[in-house]
Amino acid sequence: MTAAVIEPEPVPLVRDQAGRLMVPGTRMSLDILVAEFKQGRTPEAIHDDFKMVSLADVYAIFSYYLRHRSEVEVYLAEQEREGEEVRTRIEEAFPPEGLRARLLARLES
Repeated sequence: MTAAVIEPEPVPLVRDQAGRLMVPGTRMSLDILVAEFKQGRTPEAIHDDFKMVSLADVYAIFSYYLRHRSEVEVYLAEQEREGEEVRTRIEEAFPPEGLRARLLARLES
């Protein structure tokens, strides 16, 4: 009798062109999945809301997160910092004050 060959699988995450960790073949980021997990949602509930991510991948990603929490938290903090920088640049270029009024004026003209 031959023994079954079991091969380890990599964590189902890849970096996109912007350097974000994403589920391969989807537009789902690690950030979103971990945020859902931190809110106490189950992998099944998350899979129900994000069908493009297989249930097995959701479990694999959460397993990775739990084993590498400190590294993932550093990554998430960096993503948050970069997002704030982008938001600041956009708001400097396009101030949000009076935006609603400007958009309504465009609609009326």
